[in-house]
Amino acid sequence: MTDRTRRIVTLAMPWMAMAVFLILWELACIVFDLPEIILPRPTKVFVVFVQRIDILLAFCWDTLWTTVLGFAIAIAGGVMLGVLIGASPLVYAGLYPLLIAFNAVPKVAIVPILMIWVGVGALPAVITAGVISFFPIVVNVATGLATIEPEMIDVLNSLGASRFEILRKVGIPRAMPYLFASLKVAITLAFIGSVISETVGGNRGIGFLMLSAGARNDTATTFAGLFAIAIMGVAMYAVCVLVEKRMTRWAFRGQLVS
Repeated sequence: MTDRTRRIVTLAMPWMAMAVFLILWELACIVFDLPEIILPRPTKVFVVFVQRIDILLAFCWDTLWTTVLGFAIAIAGGVMLGVLIGASPLVYAGLYPLLIAFNAVPKVAIVPILMIWVGVGALPAVITAGVISFFPIVVNVATGLATIEPEMIDVLNSLGASRFEILRKVGIPRAMPYLFASLKVAITLAFIGSVISETVGGNRGIGFLMLSAGARNDTATTFAGLFAIAIMGVAMYAVCVLVEKRMTRWAFRGQLVS
């Protein structure tokens, strides 16, 4: 198989897998004669998606900007705290147990508290998106810094490098692949946080639209909302991958194509 053919097959595989999934879904609905209120056919969901595209776009925009804003806040806070934890064993020992305990709290449980503190609207969605995507960023950045080989640190110390220089020239570049690996996970979690907040106590966003459709037994619109979330998630994931390849191209230079 030539490189060109391999690239074409690689690009086509996700679309082929999605097509097979949708065909099996459609056939299952036909064979088992499933009522639309239980599981609508993909063709029906597609029709509703097209018919209500203006409404979906409006609600998707609300979800998208709250998610991206919360995600950006999580990146800023997560990178700073991750650097502190990874660079200092004392900070690691003091803060890491608290982070684990905080991450163990179901995020849906904090939405009512946020509504009491900041009210109903976009702000709880922004905070929830940031909180839920914060932990993986911190952990991966700290791991990237904490796993620098002791031999490398000894060599740099012998050459007169300061602790800050080691962190800036070796630690941070070393942590970059870990950071981008966490971002690809965190962006999907950010969407989950936004939609949870919109479902529990929002008045805008795709989660609120899905909740309203579910209350009317409009399952097709609910699934159209799920499709919209999936599309936004894949798009933002692709953005993270693109930025990763631009900023950490050196990390991919040794990969072999099978």
